[in-house]
Amino acid sequence: MKPVRYLAAFAVLVAAASSAFAADPVYPPGARVGMTPLVGLNKAKTFTGFETEDQGVKVLVTDLPAEAYGEVANAFKGNPGGTGGIKPESIETAAGLAYYTVESGKDGANNVRRYSMILPGPSFSGYVAMQVPENAARIYNDEAVRRMFASAVVRNEVPVEEQLGLLPFRIGELSGFKNVRTLAPGAALIIADGDEKTGFEVSPFMIIGLIGQTAATPDDRGRFAQQIAATIPGVRDGRITMSEPMRIDGQPGYETRIDATSGKDNTPVTIVQWLRFGGKTSLRIIGSSPREEWPKAFPRFRAVRDGIAPRS
Repeated sequence: MKPVRYLAAFAVLVAAASSAFAADPVYPPGARVGMTPLVGLNKAKTFTGFETEDQGVKVLVTDLPAEAYGEVANAFKGNPGGTGGIKPESIETAAGLAYYTVESGKDGANNVRRYSMILPGPSFSGYVAMQVPENAARIYNDEAVRRMFASAVVRNEVPVEEQLGLLPFRIGELSGFKNVRTLAPGAALIIADGDEKTGFEVSPFMIIGLIGQTAATPDDRGRFAQQIAATIPGVRDGRITMSEPMRIDGQPGYETRIDATSGKDNTPVTIVQWLRFGGKTSLRIIGSSPREEWPKAFPRFRAVRDGIAPRS
């Protein structure tokens, strides 16, 4: 090859490398943390993150409570040498200073390299965990993973349509709720007037999702509805005031109402739980409102419930 051809080929390689380095960050569907994935990593099909085609290399992306980042930062400052032979390192990202660790381990009989990183978000902590099997370590080595972690960014909000599009059912009515937040991508979400900073309990909010449980028989639906109502998170001193069967979108369902206290300020709330039975799962719809706002909140809850339909 003539020198000029060497130079031309080199220019192409440089341009390709620059384009890859400057690639826009990718957000897994429903995630508030994104990054520029390494070559060979694509959006995962069964979890929030990235994976190789053979699913050998996995990158999990998720949110943690806002205080998690501060706890890790304080631990790093208090013990910069780490524990158990694992030394945390800091890394600059577009979201701010992040902390990550690297360790070797086992996945069954296979040797793996594990990476984890926590970074600050406006109202949450971003968390990334990556596992690389030994046979992929030449491509996904420590330096390459560090570059990918350094490309991490966060977004304040996930577009509402993106979140709703992940659900196995359609929500046709949001009834004026201002905030939509995925709790489990593809399975559950919360819609609320409040947010993570103010706390959801001080204003009306709803939790909607599928649960992998149902009543064993039609006669067991009342007991099942009351039993599952007792698992509503954040509820204290709950007292069931009503529980009766009903039809929801033409399918058998159950409505249960509860008076309770909720949240760090012990807000008196009234809660409604609707269960719509079908197959081996149940659609669970929870509406919670400060008691004095209940008369206005309940029609909103019902409008959201009546706007839920299966995806065609």
